[in-house]
Amino acid sequence: MTLYNVIERWAQSQPSKTAVHFQGEDISYAELAKRAARTSEALAEQLGIGAGDRVAYLGYNRPEMLELLFALSRIGAIFVPLNFRLALAEHQDILRHADARAIVVDAEFANTVEALRPAFPTLQVISVERLRRWGREIRAKHVKALGQEGDPVLLIYTSGTTGRPKGVVHTPAGMIWNAINAMHCHELTSEDHILTVLPMFHVGGLCIQTIPALYAGATVTLHERFDAGRWIGDVAERKPTLSLLVPATIKAIVEQPGWAQADLSPLRAVFTGSSTIPPSLFSHFHARGVPLGQIYGATETGPVSIYLRAADAMHKVGSAGKAGIHCNVRLVGDDGREVTAGAVGEIQVRAPSLMQGYWKDPHNAALEDGWFKTGDLARQDDEGFYWVVGRSKDMIISGGENVYPAEIEHVLAMCEDIVESAVIGVPDEQWGEVAVAVIIKRPSRALDEAAVLRLFQGRLARFKHPRRVVFVEALPKSALGKVQKADLQRELARMPATSMQRSNG
Repeated sequence: MTLYNVIERWAQSQPSKTAVHFQGEDISYAELAKRAARTSEALAEQLGIGAGDRVAYLGYNRPEMLELLFALSRIGAIFVPLNFRLALAEHQDILRHADARAIVVDAEFANTVEALRPAFPTLQVISVERLRRWGREIRAKHVKALGQEGDPVLLIYTSGTTGRPKGVVHTPAGMIWNAINAMHCHELTSEDHILTVLPMFHVGGLCIQTIPALYAGATVTLHERFDAGRWIGDVAERKPTLSLLVPATIKAIVEQPGWAQADLSPLRAVFTGSSTIPPSLFSHFHARGVPLGQIYGATETGPVSIYLRAADAMHKVGSAGKAGIHCNVRLVGDDGREVTAGAVGEIQVRAPSLMQGYWKDPHNAALEDGWFKTGDLARQDDEGFYWVVGRSKDMIISGGENVYPAEIEHVLAMCEDIVESAVIGVPDEQWGEVAVAVIIKRPSRALDEAAVLRLFQGRLARFKHPRRVVFVEALPKSALGKVQKADLQRELARMPATSMQRSNG
């Protein structure tokens, strides 16, 4: 069973059902399967793309992006979605590492690809318009379908928070197991309607709801880019039952002038993830009667691994949820042993949805005996719910005590004068490390260091309080709005000492 086979089966059983809605056009399952088959034949016949070849995509969310993925799955080739926010040099690194044979490019990024041509003289460039014509006009020549469920089909690059981006390899079988986990998480059926607004160059936008919805025979309304006002409008007009957001997009939505009057009644639930979620964000949806669930995972895990279902969302606010139905999860301490209930350990995942490995580095130490070491730290309560406390590399050891940035960030998130914050550790002669609170404050609000430090009185142990406060205009972020703490630490290292305020308490 390949990803193309999934669409083909739905095309047989519910041919007229809308698979994807995009900019006023309804694309049925039958039409989606035809377009993918025609595209696969054009790729094979006109460009010589075959099993194992890599084809990149640079552009916004479009149906053609999904058609390309299913087409490549049919002939056993590999889809390489590119983050359109990356710099030219980063695209060069990825294309070189992936050994891409071809690239499909959206018109908005034609200049980027032209700038790449000198470094890749043999790279075949296909416009989205040409891909669209293939899917609608080419006459089938019955090119043999070579795709197998255990062969690589998706090569997706991480955000590079630990250095150069790594290519994560997924198979159709792994993606289908991930879809099954996602269906259990969302209670997803063919009757559902998904509103996809996050970029599909990331597993969040592609694999948490979009591919699972198509696996389930549901309908996907696709936005080319996130727009808060348009999300509110399409919830009322298109009536989706589910949607996926990240903290940054939730914040943009609830700050829209029309939020208070927005019709959210079609939504059965909304889900979020990608980073630690401030508890204050949940209240905006819960107050409107819409459960805001959570999904925890990594590019390497599928990503759906731990999730907080709608039924638990309102009484376990802040929890990542329980292990997925087809996932084994354990928390491991520094001694390599599983920790006891309530203790903090590294999240490790073993599941059929795990990556096949890293491209050109299949024996990476992150995978050991079938377990993926996430680098994230969590504790588990007596009901089996996991609570993520941060990244192991982000943990601050101050005066011999472990300080988890997420605990400090949750307190900061409750302050209305703070737009956004991040907490990192910096070296300190006395304590070894100290926590630094990096804050974006609301315009015209009188917020200073003393006011920030008072927020922690009676809320956290004294050793957990930040010792320094830095006010900034913006925080460095990934494509999905996750703060890039390594970049932030480098920025702080370049700041003059006078720009940091220090607490001597």
